[in-house]
Amino acid sequence: MIYTNPLIYIEIHDSEIPWLKIFTHKKCKEFSECSRDERLMVMECLDVIEKEMIAYFKPEKINIASFGNMLPRVHWHIMGRFLNDSYFPEPMWGVKQREGYAKVAPMEPFIENLKAVLASRLVTI
Repeated sequence: MIYTNPLIYIEIHDSEIPWLKIFTHKKCKEFSECSRDERLMVMECLDVIEKEMIAYFKPEKINIASFGNMLPRVHWHIMGRFLNDSYFPEPMWGVKQREGYAKVAPMEPFIENLKAVLASRLVTI
């Protein structure tokens, strides 16, 4: 876990690409079941993470997804995508397109900076 507050928490997804997940502490099946404050906090986190991923990794595209089919619980995936990653242009759950992709930059500096940004920008509603 890289960040938590009373409404949400954020985890790293182990992957070849930059990939984070946001969860609500309350176990809701659908986003519409979340409180207004939880929904606002998720959206604020999505905004912060996307902007920080773009600034640090300079991906071709940011993918944001919320399925919850395997884990029927509100959570969001934020992924930095690159033209030469193993799956692009497919989704990360799609058909692998190539081998040998390596991250363009290490995750650790990104995570440390993101923690600081989240701590300074997010105020629990």
